[in-house]
Amino acid sequence: MERLQNILSHAGIASRRRSAEIIAEGRVTVDGVVVKEPGIKYEPSRVRIKVDGMPVFSAEKKRTVVLYKPVGVLSSMSDPFGGRTVADIVKVPERLVPVGRLDKDSEGLLLMSNDGGLVNRLTHPRYEHRKTYLVKVAGRWSADKLEILRSPLTLDDGYTIRPVPVEVVREWENNTRLLKFTLGEGRKRQIRKMCSAAHLVVLSLKRVAVGGFELPADLAPGEWRDLSAEEISKLFLGGRGKIAVG
Repeated sequence: MERLQNILSHAGIASRRRSAEIIAEGRVTVDGVVVKEPGIKYEPSRVRIKVDGMPVFSAEKKRTVVLYKPVGVLSSMSDPFGGRTVADIVKVPERLVPVGRLDKDSEGLLLMSNDGGLVNRLTHPRYEHRKTYLVKVAGRWSADKLEILRSPLTLDDGYTIRPVPVEVVREWENNTRLLKFTLGEGRKRQIRKMCSAAHLVVLSLKRVAVGGFELPADLAPGEWRDLSAEEISKLFLGGRGKIAVG
């Protein structure tokens, strides 16, 4: 069962926030009845949902792609300010939506799909699809830095994140290090805020894995490809593979 606003978002209609607004405007029907409550839950496969009289789920073939999102590109399908988005890179006839967020200043693995079941599987907290990031930081280092990074942290919105596994995977002489973060939850700009709390400057941030699925080594920034049936099955099953650091 999913909230109605999430069903619309996963189907590529709009963001969760905008989907809630569309529902509140009375533009959505479920089995022919107008529904104005964004939080009401349905099983998408068992109801007929329409927006402005058009079915939400079309007969188009399910498609999932992996994109190496470059720095400077928004993880959204449009930008009211005219910024470059992933829709400008992945141009396909299907209406794909980004699976999760990867902020504009970050790069790396971003999945896009029109498969509502897969999107829900990868974004719902109960499935615990961990995301792995390699982060290059600069700043004076001391033994307590890892303790700070691995400790619960209360963010500026009042939410306290759970402890996060953090490892040092490489060190350089000029006070820079490569850290590996493994997140079970993903608050907005969480890693950057964690590093700020430890007085570290983030030089680069790259997502390299979702669950056991790693960013393909043959993809360069701005490149993408379709996922194979085997890779999609791996995403549904989850898993926590070891991440190689080159």
